[in-house]
Amino acid sequence: MKNPIHKLTTLLILLVVFATSCKKEKSPEITAPTATNIEIGTANNRQAIRGRDFHLNADVIAGDKIKSVEVKILQKAGQTYTANWKFELAWEQYNGVKNTNVHKHFTIPAEAPEGKYDFYFTVYDENGTKLEIKEDFTIIDATSIEVDPKIGRDIFSRNGAMIYYMDTFVEQELILKKGDEFTAHAQVSGIKGDGILYTVLIKRKASYFPESIDKLDLNKTIVIAKVAHNGLPSASKVSTLKQINGIYGGESIIIGAEKDGNEPNANPIVGEKAWESGQYNLVILYKNTTYNMSTYKSIPITIVY
Repeated sequence: MKNPIHKLTTLLILLVVFATSCKKEKSPEITAPTATNIEIGTANNRQAIRGRDFHLNADVIAGDKIKSVEVKILQKAGQTYTANWKFELAWEQYNGVKNTNVHKHFTIPAEAPEGKYDFYFTVYDENGTKLEIKEDFTIIDATSIEVDPKIGRDIFSRNGAMIYYMDTFVEQELILKKGDEFTAHAQVSGIKGDGILYTVLIKRKASYFPESIDKLDLNKTIVIAKVAHNGLPSASKVSTLKQINGIYGGESIIIGAEKDGNEPNANPIVGEKAWESGQYNLVILYKNTTYNMSTYKSIPITIVY
């Protein structure tokens, strides 16, 4: 007959093993952060022009909660630079959140040496894990680029009367009413080769702010103008005023029209982009497809429908 103490000891050991096993089975899995829709540079070209604005975007989901979000631009081993230089940024506004859109614009310092770099986008999680994305990255000077598109000399009119000219509101506010004919003359200079220009209206309540044609969603935008160019020589080698100053996207739309101005494939203005009173953004988007360079401009307007 077995000793009662021996039985009790055996029972206690079994209970401890069972409890430990259950504890292991119920332990939550530690998950690292993830990121999608990553854009490093405008149109995700992984390039920056020193002394100018730089675009970064990523949709981040934390494993638990975000501890910190950081960016580092470091010189590559084996490369030659005119000076030692590095760039680091961290943003506290995302700390403690689970899901977020990291959308940042910052200036690449003018003293940054030209060359090839390692670009690090890192998300640290409160659970001790991290996401680190490393990409090849280039910093250049504006004098080194083939094309340098700039949006300017914009002229907008309502029923033939000017209401906006070159970053200046002729009226205190840019207000359009149902039935108004709205004409948008947008211009992009410093271009050659192939490219495309869009002028669109987007409701601000849609929380949709495209900064490149690659991100243009026609289900959310009312197209006023779409203009393409092919094989355009550099501005210094062409003879007409239109080509010297750039390419114009001057088209009109009636506020309340059934279809937009995306000729010859005009789209019905229905669903998310159906006309209504409220705040809109007039957005000009340009992409040079030959040299993968993009630029954009956004102007607030009000529609009374």
